[in-house]
Amino acid sequence: MDARRTPPNVVPRARLAALVLALVVFVACGAPDEPPGRTVEGPDPAVPAAPFASGGALPLPPEPSAVSEPEPEGPAPADLEPGQGHELASIAMRNFVYIAPDYQSTRLGYLRAGAIVPRAAEPAGFKRCKGGFYRIHPRGYVCVGTGATLDTKHPVALAAVRGPRRGEPFPYHYVVSRSPPPHLYVHLPTPEEQRTVEGRPLGARGMNDWIVQEIGRTIGDADPISPFLESGRDLPKPAGAEEKVRFHAHRGRAKARSAFGLMASFDWTGRRFGLTTELDLVPIDRTRPAHLSELRGVVFKAPGMPAFVMHQGLRALRPDEEGKLRPAEYVPFRSGWVLTGRASSGGTHRVEGKPGEAPAAYLETTEGVWLAASSLRIGRLGQDLWGHAKRGKRWIDISIELQMLVAYEGTNPVFATLVSTGRGGLSDPETTGATVQGTFFVQSKHVTATMDGDPASEAAFELHDVPYVQYFHQNYAIHGAYWHDEFGKARSNGCVNVSPADAAWLFEFTDPPVPAAWHGAMTPAGGTLVYVHP
Repeated sequence: MDARRTPPNVVPRARLAALVLALVVFVACGAPDEPPGRTVEGPDPAVPAAPFASGGALPLPPEPSAVSEPEPEGPAPADLEPGQGHELASIAMRNFVYIAPDYQSTRLGYLRAGAIVPRAAEPAGFKRCKGGFYRIHPRGYVCVGTGATLDTKHPVALAAVRGPRRGEPFPYHYVVSRSPPPHLYVHLPTPEEQRTVEGRPLGARGMNDWIVQEIGRTIGDADPISPFLESGRDLPKPAGAEEKVRFHAHRGRAKARSAFGLMASFDWTGRRFGLTTELDLVPIDRTRPAHLSELRGVVFKAPGMPAFVMHQGLRALRPDEEGKLRPAEYVPFRSGWVLTGRASSGGTHRVEGKPGEAPAAYLETTEGVWLAASSLRIGRLGQDLWGHAKRGKRWIDISIELQMLVAYEGTNPVFATLVSTGRGGLSDPETTGATVQGTFFVQSKHVTATMDGDPASEAAFELHDVPYVQYFHQNYAIHGAYWHDEFGKARSNGCVNVSPADAAWLFEFTDPPVPAAWHGAMTPAGGTLVYVHP
């Protein structure tokens, strides 16, 4: 399916059955003027939609529960363990892994260009695959051909110097294009090539001090120039990566209002160049580095109710030896807390304030401090859906009114954070940018995925490598956002935006699990339950 076509909107349940067979594209989770838009690397069309019920730097989470899925055919070869046998390299942006050595079998996930995984010594079959299907670690089969090779020294494998830093809030460093957008170089350009292509680049007199400082704060030190780039060879294009034009030194300009994930960056001719995941080089002084949100959700260490500080300059209270609440430290804006359920407006826990002030209600946290209730956004514990909680399974509760997500192990909340759902609020997602409501299951997960808006709009974004994407219904997803830091407010046009750190935590919490070297996984049976409601 072509995710770039104009998708239909979500339909009411009464009309859904009649239109399922005609549905050929997916719902967008972004508006033309607000990222993210339609996904280029969206849900796999081979994975059916989840059941739909209308209305209805953190510590790593524990290992996700197993998903009931068929195992790949045949016993695993002994040489599949890393370092014990042969290897296979992915040379495509999305190289699918199949449950059996057959293109018509179920897709388990995919590898990204540059990924190298252990493989069996001999192919398991050649059905519609001249190079043969090879069993890979930890499961599944990959066809050697356009998307994969047995040559781990292939130019794509050598040029892709680093995979995503999975588990970190930013799996790549991110930059957003300035106006005009940067050129996409095919090799480290000489000063003469830069002058010819860009006219008078900033690097001609060295980078300005403020640019150097900005790069240092956000991207850090430069990487050593890779042997591939040092050789002077042009960067190859992985299969599936778009290349509209090609000149001697560049591939034209990036699209306006675009953003990139950078695998590495290099100091060259007085400038810093970033290597994108599609193997282009962009001059970083023609971009704006993205800043990492400081928002971190709260991990539950004891039972209680989640709450977040929504006022600046809030001061915590601590009881003294006599039990009186005294002003203590200031607490950060949007910091997360777990409430014990105890409240006080005087009595034993009397607040020492100014004479004549009306007593305020204070709530106790599991950390031993008391916070003013009027400065908190307090969560609501979710309901037991489909007997999911009773069976001890993991599930996610998302409140549109509270702009809050709570993750559960059975009936116990284990994590909570602020989110940004669709700007349409509780209105109809068919006619607005609201987030769809209902009960769903995670269908596919991607370490990163590219999202864009309406290609016919001049205001459309093209956002490469949006981090930690989890699709739960058509093109609706939970994912990290690096282009804004307004979590706690409705901001997206349908998707559920979370801070990158929280997205990384949730990615490891939910099913289906994504093997370490893979870039994505999908499950027709459905993974972790997601309940979206007012």
